[in-house]
Amino acid sequence: MDASLESLCAAAETAPLLRNGQHPRGRPPGARPLQGQVAPRQRLQRSQPMHILAVRRLHQGDQQLRTSSLPAIPNPFPELCGPGSPPALTPGSVPPGPAAAKQDVKVFSEDGTSKVVEILADTTARDLCQLLVYRSHCVDDNSWTLVEHHPHLGLERCLEDHELVVQVESTMASESQFLFRKNYAKYEFFKNPTNFFPEQMVTWCQQSNGSQTQLLQEPRHLQLLADLEDSRIFSLVAGRKQYGAPTDYGFCIKPNRVRNEAKELRLLCAEDEQSRTCWMTAFRLLKYGMLLYQNYRIPQQRKAMLSPFSTPVRSVSENSLVAMDFSGQTGRVIENPAEAQSAALEEGHAWRKRSTRMNILGSQSPLHPSTLSTVIHRTQHWFHGRISREESHRIIKQQGLVDGLFLLRDSQSNPKAFVLTLCHHQKIKNFQILPCEDDGQTFFSLDDGNTKFSDLIQLVDFYQLNKGVLPCRLKHHCIRVAL
Repeated sequence: MDASLESLCAAAETAPLLRNGQHPRGRPPGARPLQGQVAPRQRLQRSQPMHILAVRRLHQGDQQLRTSSLPAIPNPFPELCGPGSPPALTPGSVPPGPAAAKQDVKVFSEDGTSKVVEILADTTARDLCQLLVYRSHCVDDNSWTLVEHHPHLGLERCLEDHELVVQVESTMASESQFLFRKNYAKYEFFKNPTNFFPEQMVTWCQQSNGSQTQLLQEPRHLQLLADLEDSRIFSLVAGRKQYGAPTDYGFCIKPNRVRNEAKELRLLCAEDEQSRTCWMTAFRLLKYGMLLYQNYRIPQQRKAMLSPFSTPVRSVSENSLVAMDFSGQTGRVIENPAEAQSAALEEGHAWRKRSTRMNILGSQSPLHPSTLSTVIHRTQHWFHGRISREESHRIIKQQGLVDGLFLLRDSQSNPKAFVLTLCHHQKIKNFQILPCEDDGQTFFSLDDGNTKFSDLIQLVDFYQLNKGVLPCRLKHHCIRVAL
């Protein structure tokens, strides 16, 4: 082993390679010499360090021998092979990829507050609404919408969920603005078509046997009014005052190129709110078609994916009553109205006894029931304070004329009373809530004292589960969120 190592080192040091890679004596560099030709050298000790520079030169020569035997092929990229040459792609030589374009959008709420949001160019109206819901700490019930409002023209419309916000803003004037608002009726025509279309239209559609029905043909006739490819349908905010409309239920077709001129608007007018909703829904179906149904199904599909297992809920009929347990337990269904009334009163008395507050020293002290009942409802979203009847009707119309949409407000005629404004069958009705006395305590009632509640929160909770004297149960409350 020592003899072979000595011969390898001697051959590497004494036999240099030529330029063509050949050995000068015709012997390859790694060939083993004969034993008689080995020059006497001092034997290496195993514990001594060994000089391996010659061995590295041997490997370099062997590599050069291998490459020289190949035919000469010109290198098409010589600048990439030189060790001293700089790299062909320097950090600044490659242009950066196009960054996603961002734009600031200002959104207003119903109370006049606003918020500037930075969005991408492909942000849809649904995406922006979900972002505002998250930042405002609201409940995402898929009923929030973005409203395109033109105050100088007296027009507004709800953006469809798939529309791009930046694209819509490019067609708006400087005075126009986006509003963040509830709209429970956005897809209500998919749930209850008879509330939005005449009964005969729905009947014709259901009785069709594969042939094209009048319901499907009628929206196509709307193309004679305007080309909806470059136009949008708006509702008139003040049609009588601004345009001299014969009724308050006006709508118009606005081309996208129109910003401040009202002469190119195609104004239309309906006899009542149901007719206007029917016409505007037909225009939406004609313009967007299946996209509307897809927008309606997306939230339901997401909800099904997030909650694959749900607890079964017992359905309550309109004729049955539910007695609320105000201690936080589950309500129980009671078919007897008298029994439900007494149970609600008992729970109200028990709830008043549990109502305590902490004083400045940290100990519990009783809160007077009359003081509590007059202020506790003002913290609820469904209470809108001192607004007029006209303002309450306007809020109901803006947030969708669906069954069960309601709000509570102070009465203008009776300072101690309140008013429940409720929507049923696209008609707005008002019910006065009067105070009544029983055993020195103040209660509130909708039915002349037959069903009494210690405060308005108990009243609203009760009628959300029970129809009572109302035409329908309370389902959706009007809300205004400060951005």
